[in-house]
Amino acid sequence: MASRNILVVDDEVGIRELLSDILRDEGHQVRLAENAQVARDERLRQRPDLVLLDIWMPDCDGISLLKEWANAGLLTMPVIMMSGHGTIDTAIEATRLGAFDFLEKPIALQKLLKTVGAAIKHTEHLAHTEINLSSFGKSGVIQELKQRLEQLARHKNTLFLIGKKGGSVPLCAKFLRPQNTPWVALTEYDKLVSAPMEVLEQAREGVVFVDEVTRLGKTEQKGLGLLIAKSEKYGVRVICASEFGLPQLIEKTMLEQSLLQTLAGAAVKVPCLDEHKEDIPDLVNAMATLMVEASKIDYKSFDVAALNALRNTDWPGDLDELEAVVQNLLMTSLSDSITQADVQRVLADFQGQGSESVQHHMPLNLDQPLREARDEFERYYFQYHMRLIKNNMSRLSEISGLERTHLYRKLKQLGIKIKG
Repeated sequence: MASRNILVVDDEVGIRELLSDILRDEGHQVRLAENAQVARDERLRQRPDLVLLDIWMPDCDGISLLKEWANAGLLTMPVIMMSGHGTIDTAIEATRLGAFDFLEKPIALQKLLKTVGAAIKHTEHLAHTEINLSSFGKSGVIQELKQRLEQLARHKNTLFLIGKKGGSVPLCAKFLRPQNTPWVALTEYDKLVSAPMEVLEQAREGVVFVDEVTRLGKTEQKGLGLLIAKSEKYGVRVICASEFGLPQLIEKTMLEQSLLQTLAGAAVKVPCLDEHKEDIPDLVNAMATLMVEASKIDYKSFDVAALNALRNTDWPGDLDELEAVVQNLLMTSLSDSITQADVQRVLADFQGQGSESVQHHMPLNLDQPLREARDEFERYYFQYHMRLIKNNMSRLSEISGLERTHLYRKLKQLGIKIKG
């Protein structure tokens, strides 16, 4: 087993030292925390591969710390809860919040090693560089959305998410994906016609995500209808998305009638960032932590004035724009604490790029054939995001939902040159 970085959190020194000795004998690197505050500091300093967390501690109990990490988007590693007098209700609550497993004290050696081994294998399936709905804080808007999604998650019916481009629609789709199951984000639409059963087989018991269904041609839409009809046989949930609401789709006849009827019965509106600005401080801190872990850049905190400045800003580019601003602040701010002045400097730069005017006043010529209009829109779309994210192709691939090879082919087709 490869060496892993493990954080042990327990207020009893004897238990900390015993677990440390056992885990170090297994070849792991071990960090120790005697209370919740030290654990918080260690988590921010470096993301551990695994946490062993005691439930009963004097300053803050383990369940509260687990919930705190989940709400801040910091639960990107498996956490094994430990307790000498835990109850079934406590174990259920910990699991609901995202704990990997629950160990009763005194912990048998073989049980410890088996659980740690399973948790380490589980780390391979965790996405360390993505925010999720747990990062969004506690606003009423998001709590209601989560409740609705949790209700929908009980069934594998087809779902239609309606939300702003660059927003949280993909995160909502991933929220509905059963743990450790396939996730197929469909970017090669011709497969809906040529190989729909292959797509379902690839996604068996998982999710097929089709972003912006209005991009599909009529034949591809019929293929999507077939895929939806056969999805139950494979245990697959099909989740479609669009930035256009049902009235627009109906009025402009963007979709085949049969497909529109299927999606209309399963439509959920996803709120844009400007509808829940109170979540922005939590989102910013979660984004910053994940960027630091993914890029190995130095961690910088955001002071209260900086967070307030970000919260009071309008975000026409939604989450993608906020994420780009946070990344810029981490990379360009000179001190360890990001201030309101830093935020104003970066926002002025972004506003100078005309992000809002680009989105709301795009000079698209509608008096031309559909193919040419689509090419013009796609060209403007990619140029807008490339300006926003400083030509970061990995980020552009995530935003657009296109695989890197397909993305480069698309940019070449549109005559867009990649700078730097």
